[in-house]
Amino acid sequence: MTAAEKPSVRPHLRPGVAVTPLRDGLHLRGRGTSLTLEGSRALPVLWKLLAARLAPGSDAAAQPAVEPKVAAALATVTARLREHDLIVDHPDGARLPTWTGAVADEPDGAAAALAAAHPVVAAADPDGPVARAVAGALARGGTAAPTVVAEPGLPAGQVVLSAGEPPMAVAVRCGADGGFVTAPAGPARTRADAIALAARLDLGRGTGHPAALPALLAAAGAQRLLCAIAGLPDPGEPADDPRLLTGRPAVLLAEARPPRAEHHPWAAGAGAAAEPPGDLAEALRRVTALGDPRLGVLDAPSPGGLPQLPVALVSCRTPTGTLTAGAARTDLARLAAACRTAELHLAAVDGGTATVVGADPDHALGRALRRAALDLAAPDGSELPESVWRGHPQAAHWWEVLARCLDRPPVLTVRQFGSDRAYLADVEGGRAVEAAPADAVAHAALAALTRLLAGDHGPAAGHHTALDGAAAPLAAAGRAPAAWTDEGSTDRWLAGLADRESDVRTTLQRLTGLRTAPWRPAAPEAHPLANALDGCGFTVLVRIGDGR
Repeated sequence: MTAAEKPSVRPHLRPGVAVTPLRDGLHLRGRGTSLTLEGSRALPVLWKLLAARLAPGSDAAAQPAVEPKVAAALATVTARLREHDLIVDHPDGARLPTWTGAVADEPDGAAAALAAAHPVVAAADPDGPVARAVAGALARGGTAAPTVVAEPGLPAGQVVLSAGEPPMAVAVRCGADGGFVTAPAGPARTRADAIALAARLDLGRGTGHPAALPALLAAAGAQRLLCAIAGLPDPGEPADDPRLLTGRPAVLLAEARPPRAEHHPWAAGAGAAAEPPGDLAEALRRVTALGDPRLGVLDAPSPGGLPQLPVALVSCRTPTGTLTAGAARTDLARLAAACRTAELHLAAVDGGTATVVGADPDHALGRALRRAALDLAAPDGSELPESVWRGHPQAAHWWEVLARCLDRPPVLTVRQFGSDRAYLADVEGGRAVEAAPADAVAHAALAALTRLLAGDHGPAAGHHTALDGAAAPLAAAGRAPAAWTDEGSTDRWLAGLADRESDVRTTLQRLTGLRTAPWRPAAPEAHPLANALDGCGFTVLVRIGDGR
């Protein structure tokens, strides 16, 4: 067909869009989107005119001419609808497919791909409720009649549906208490995912379940496969849910009582290593995935009942006891806890290997260098006077907070590593190495406060950790401190620490001579956590010569 012979297209309202007239506007709802137009009582009247033009089967040439002002208003509303994906371009006179018309950019192409598909539904019991529900959902979605085959090796309540070339597959598992739907993948990957998920999840014994559960899971499984065949976005795409991970499977998990389902990130699922997070918010989104309550590999750091003043505290379980982390803000404490708990988990499953975990390579290296510097013998020479740090608002603040908690002046020492711009502060047993005396005092006081308050409000014999300056570049990324603030503001202080961090790493590298290498798991038990950390873009380092 030549360009001249191609049918003309015009905008159509997507099937399924609901419209509610308001007193001086309109509210429209479509699949995953909505739009409210307000400001004129003429909008409901204008909509009647526009709806006739956007209706399927309407003849554009037969529409009455309108005044230029009305035409401009119609064009404005149409543009807003297009911005919110509530209209789709489609040839004049051609039937707009109902389902693909509601979701696809090219409804006819998606409908043709579905019609050409010949799905195969495999189940141990082809006549079971899950297999029947899946086959019915696929047929209603626009495919050829599915072929249902018996596969005795599959577990009861599990169905594998596949179609396309190369074939894509989805597994559906329905148990007494719930079930799951895997992400679309090749048939072999899908079956392996189903085995791993069934081993991890407690779906209840037996096959008794509410009648709605097989229908819910079958519809979700069919939708994921149909979208894969038609080239449509997967319902588990991260764009629709910020909790999900790009490049790692999203698994739909369903509960039987009451019937409900939602997608969960599976950080330990198959996938390539992710790019490191670009800022603190993204890093914490990935921490949430690592600690997902159903599919995570770590216990998620949480404030729980811990105080958030004067220091923000979070805690989480580790294989060797509860970990408490502290920082100036809760989000910073969560990052500190996530990295430390990952290290403790790795040590537990990989023969005690001492690793350093960071949200990105620089963060991991900064943490490793500080740890190596703290392992060095204390610097020779006299203690530095109080005047080198007392004027800094953060150092003074955290020292004073600690003094109030102790009801006495804290014991504090600050020493310099030779002529290097690296300073070791020890405040009541809390120790820190930074590029400026005041930064070292502030972090050491935070570490002491974390231990003190954790003992008052949590387990006295657990692990403790506190934020250090290595996290500053992540925390400062994308944030612009107010121009009128000084380093008494946490954001301004973090921005200053971020500016100094590169020099800190250079200095500590020269001071410690530390050599590191990427950690690789030796024990099979370590592979799921290693894979999950890779999937979240985190970096794991080990000192060369220390076990690897």
